[in-house]
Amino acid sequence: MKKITIITGHYGSGKTNLSVNLALKLADAGEKVTVVDFDIVNPYFRTADFRSLFEAHGITLAASMYANTSLDIPAISFDMERMAYEEGYLIVDVGGDDAGAIGLGRYAPAFADYMPDQLDMWYVVNRYRYLTEAPEEALTLMGEIETVSRMRHTGIVNNSNLGSETTAQTILDAVPYGETVSRQAHLPLVGTTYRKDLSVDLKDGIPVEVYVKPVWES
Repeated sequence: MKKITIITGHYGSGKTNLSVNLALKLADAGEKVTVVDFDIVNPYFRTADFRSLFEAHGITLAASMYANTSLDIPAISFDMERMAYEEGYLIVDVGGDDAGAIGLGRYAPAFADYMPDQLDMWYVVNRYRYLTEAPEEALTLMGEIETVSRMRHTGIVNNSNLGSETTAQTILDAVPYGETVSRQAHLPLVGTTYRKDLSVDLKDGIPVEVYVKPVWES
């Protein structure tokens, strides 16, 4: 991974779960990691929900002062530019769609100062998620995120799943979808995620634990 990894995508695409997995993998390898909960629209699932888990692994969490409250106030109460220049890795979990990514534009000039080998912006897709079921829908949303953030994606992550109903075949059936999105976006396919307990044979597979779950599955 590069020093800075920005994760974007549609609501419910699995951005937060991917961010948590990436952070834990780096921390377990002895790396210094900071996770930024940039979900300023305050949805139900966000990286701020995993504060205790992060603390147990020595991961620093930066989140709005209103995270996990009943107040839906789009406030940013941390200095992400400073974090970008500090030692260690920075993972930024951006809010869903263009509404959640609009605040990212504030940092576009600072991030533009980084060489290409220091920053990635990954777009997470889920074939089984409403409004991104077709590659064309996913690409339209990706373009909207890039417009408001004033930044360009560098890779695609295929996180197609059906929650607790996901099987190995569910993952395999969505592989062509991820490849199509990648090809039409003219971006590399970073990989296809799959639950660690599933036996899936993928050359670019990304095994993940499921940390983000609906209340009825927790």
